[in-house]
Amino acid sequence: MTAVDFNTVLPEFVLAAYAMAALLFGVYTGKDKTAPMLVWATSGLFLALALYIGLAGEGERAAFGGMFIDDPFARFAKVIILVSGAAVMLMSQDYMTRRDLLRFEFPILISLATIGMMMMVSAGDLMSLYMGLELQSLSLYVVAAMRRDSQKSSEAGLKYFVLGALSSGLFLYGASLTYGFAGTTSFAGILSTLVAGEVPVGLTFGLVFMLSALAFKVSAAPFHMWTPDVYEGSPTPVTAFFATAPKVAAMALIARLTHDAFGTVSGDWGQVLAALAVVSMFLGAVAAIGQRDIKRLMAYSSIAHMGFALVGLASGTAEGVQAMLIYMAIYVTMNVGTFAFILSMERDGRPVTDINSLNMFSRKEPLKALALLVLMFSLAGVPPMVGFFGKFYVLQAAVDAGMTWLAVAGAVASVIGAFYYLRIVFFMYFGKETDTADSNMAPVQWVVMVAVSAIMVLGIINLFGIEPMAAVAAEALVR
Repeated sequence: MTAVDFNTVLPEFVLAAYAMAALLFGVYTGKDKTAPMLVWATSGLFLALALYIGLAGEGERAAFGGMFIDDPFARFAKVIILVSGAAVMLMSQDYMTRRDLLRFEFPILISLATIGMMMMVSAGDLMSLYMGLELQSLSLYVVAAMRRDSQKSSEAGLKYFVLGALSSGLFLYGASLTYGFAGTTSFAGILSTLVAGEVPVGLTFGLVFMLSALAFKVSAAPFHMWTPDVYEGSPTPVTAFFATAPKVAAMALIARLTHDAFGTVSGDWGQVLAALAVVSMFLGAVAAIGQRDIKRLMAYSSIAHMGFALVGLASGTAEGVQAMLIYMAIYVTMNVGTFAFILSMERDGRPVTDINSLNMFSRKEPLKALALLVLMFSLAGVPPMVGFFGKFYVLQAAVDAGMTWLAVAGAVASVIGAFYYLRIVFFMYFGKETDTADSNMAPVQWVVMVAVSAIMVLGIINLFGIEPMAAVAAEALVR
């Protein structure tokens, strides 16, 4: 490893060294007693690394013979991953402490998963891609089943593990086909084998298998089957993490794989992504209508939202990648705020997730109800909330790429999906008089929810500050 290689992977190296040191510290100094301190330390390191990556990084660098790429695209995704991970950990600490769920392994496993995600978005080779993918997945399997006295949590971890193994098998089979026909695992080498924009049948099958495996990671239909059960069964802080950072990493990885390794045949993989987008948008919108558990509802919501993000990627253009990045930044922000509220829902000191418990919530907690109303409107894409502009960007990218039918499908799915978001608002303000849930919100959760709600209303002022950064990131990927 040269000095250039080390400098390129410095953030990942620092985080890995911290995770190993934290593990030894926790084992030898009291285990779970150190958990709150480790949560704050890990969150602080995440934010420090996000600041370093956002400010110190410039240009494009490669390490380990092109297996690891540090460019504006990777840095944009890494900042979102690190900031969202820090926010979820901070707002989850009170919830996990009060319910005796906080283990010292939790922040360490989140750190290891985050290293995997950072590796995923910087991958320049199928080997490094798979290493990052599995490091993230193995860590998430464990935290899904972290509530060891809960049958649902154990089931969630087992189901996620079994289906995740199937996903890994699909990816490895596709990677082996790709290697067999291209003779290399390097993205640049694979791209060089696509002469005159033609792709051999073997490479086509390899690409389809790999995209199918990655669709599992972003909960895109029809590879979504694990999502509702895992979201419901996992501890709510873990569900909040599942709904944010891993989605960004997997979506960025799809963009990296398609453009860096198969960029000259965008017409081929664009059709696959468009099909996944349509099925995801409509399945997520329709299936969520019958949900009564807010965590399962958010699971189907994530399926639909990943469909919209895939609309941007399906266009195969730099504008589409830019739209996807903006959409994912907005999506993660909305979910962090929403889960800050879900973490606070309880009755008689016990957590509740039934949306019927929100009936007439506005009378008991008018400010919190107003903040949740803003978040639901933004998730539904109601103007002038920021969520509306996220959907506008991806649908506009589809129209500009000549895929108007896909944009129309997205608009229809958005209208259908608005029903279950607005139903929550209806329950809060016009529901029946019942035993309404309490909202025992820790200061960090309250600050996060209010800040995110304000961003949804006022964020349009700063949205155009994100736009040029996303444009630079997209141009670095689509050359």
